[in-house]
Amino acid sequence: MNIDKVNVVSTFLHNVVVYNIPLLYGTVGEILVEKSGSLNLGVEGIMAVGAMFGYIVGCYANSLVVGILVAFLAAALCGLLFAALTVSLQANQNITGLTITTFGLGVYFFVGNGLKAISWPAMNDAAAVKAGFASLNIPLLSKIPVVGAMLFTHNIMVYLGVAIALLVWWYLKFTHSGLRLRSVGENPGAADSVGINVKRMKFIHIMIGCGIMGIGGYYMGLNMNGSFSSSCWINGYGWIAVALVIFANWNAALAILGTLVFGFFNTLRVSGTSLAMAFPGSLGWLADIPSQLYQALPFIITAVVLIVTSIRKKENSGQPAGLGSNYFREER
Repeated sequence: MNIDKVNVVSTFLHNVVVYNIPLLYGTVGEILVEKSGSLNLGVEGIMAVGAMFGYIVGCYANSLVVGILVAFLAAALCGLLFAALTVSLQANQNITGLTITTFGLGVYFFVGNGLKAISWPAMNDAAAVKAGFASLNIPLLSKIPVVGAMLFTHNIMVYLGVAIALLVWWYLKFTHSGLRLRSVGENPGAADSVGINVKRMKFIHIMIGCGIMGIGGYYMGLNMNGSFSSSCWINGYGWIAVALVIFANWNAALAILGTLVFGFFNTLRVSGTSLAMAFPGSLGWLADIPSQLYQALPFIITAVVLIVTSIRKKENSGQPAGLGSNYFREER
């Protein structure tokens, strides 16, 4: 394999991770929410809110860290709204989640269009944000042929996303608080009977989970250089993240692998032609695939995932038994 072909393959694999990371944030955040027994279909809107406010404040403050914190807090406030409606007021979770999506996208376009008409902050003018989002080459590991470019030449938010996924997995599986959360998701009545504050556990973890989603939205905004247009930065990733929770079997560590699969198919849309040109004999057929099919491919795969996982044996499922059901303490 000559150098040009190696570079094409390395770039392709690198982009697989680039496209997988916002999905990872959204999926891990939703796993944390669903483990509390709440089904939040508002991921798309929550990621949009985190993206918009994280980007704006981060650029004005000229700080990537500030942008991450603001994205987390803005999305966590959406989680607070969702929790107040579904946990305290016992509203239907499906309808509330869809409402949060509509609300979040409305806020995204209202704030974005309003600010664009006045003075849209350009990412190129925020030197610290741009530098903070630049790729970091990990010494020695980044020099590994092909794989080094895929895994060890990314910006800090890529490594942060993987770290959060592993931390959530460890928290849910090995900590006392994680066990209490899982008990709330499985049987809130039984958890309440042994002294666990069900409402507090739900509020805290819904907000944290939504905050993680918001960081993923901020990542997408930065990855597009903050270029605001008539289409949303999130572009359906929130809906795919909801399906990926099922694909990962509610396991935050498996979500890393699951989102890589979707990242692969999403990258084909961008790099399929390059692969076809580099390997005309074996991959030349990629150039003949209509671009519309590439655009639809992630959603087609999502549908296939839902079909396959729906026939998975129930005893092997990590789905919380109380998922989607409101808890009425008086009926315990």
